Amino acid sequence: RNDNRIDKLEAAMLNNFDVVECPLKHTFTPGLYIREIFMPKDSVITSKIHKTEHPFIVSKGVVSVSIDAGEWQLIEAPYSGITKPGTRRILWVHEDTIWTTIHANPDNENENEIEERIIEKHENPLLNIKEKERLT
Repeated sequence: RNDNRIDKLEAAMLNNFDVVECPLKHTFTPGLYIREIFMPKDSVITSKIHKTEHPFIVSKGVVSVSIDAGEWQLIEAPYSGITKPGTRRILWVHEDTIWTTIHANPDNENENEIEERIIEKHENPLLNIKEKERLT
């Protein structure tokens, strides 16, 4: 994987730009967790590393996506796809975008418990304490 290249981009972004607010909406139904993120136009975003295979839907917007610092793909809503385990994305948001992921939740966990299960722990080694605080 190209985590080092993405880590370098993330560090450069934090040193040169404001942190972009991307509100999350959490929806639960029996056995399912739906996570919706709003990404504003003209932002560049690095994703967390996904541990699970799950569907995603882009219901609004236009975004260029690079997976693991590879080839770029233009995604225009409406669009759906499958995220593979180990995926980490760079997203260049051309228009306000809504990106939704759907996850199995057989034990009806809350969003924090689910994130522990579906997101790989990764700390960017290039960030100092002040930069890490800006991400939280």
